[in-house]
Amino acid sequence: MFDKKNNDENSTTDVFRPSKGSAKVVIGYGVSITGEIKKADEVQIDGDADIVMKTDNLVVGMTGECKGTVETHNADIWGTFDGDIKASGNLTIQEEGKVSGTIEYQNIQIKLGGRLSGDIKISDKIQPLKKENK
Repeated sequence: MFDKKNNDENSTTDVFRPSKGSAKVVIGYGVSITGEIKKADEVQIDGDADIVMKTDNLVVGMTGECKGTVETHNADIWGTFDGDIKASGNLTIQEEGKVSGTIEYQNIQIKLGGRLSGDIKISDKIQPLKKENK
């Protein structure tokens, strides 16, 4: 996501600048957000989010709590997700992960201890997300 740049050979300060084409959203621990996320390639939630979004990759961290409606290619759930989720690639629920709501997936992996509940449907008909014009 960031490139390390040091323009002065004698400088002791490194500058990090966003990489071109990077579209990552991070919602940090202790942060709460409500709304819609558009055009993000990757979303990581370590705080609280009540959102509607389409993304290529969703990561809900161990401290993350996500509610809402999500369309994604891959989802990796370490924390809690409650709502509607469609995963056209892989849905992975880690050891402490909890997913509930309306879940539609193409491939799933649930690690020992992970929890899944709700209206669960396997579908090989979920279409991969189409990139919107950026």
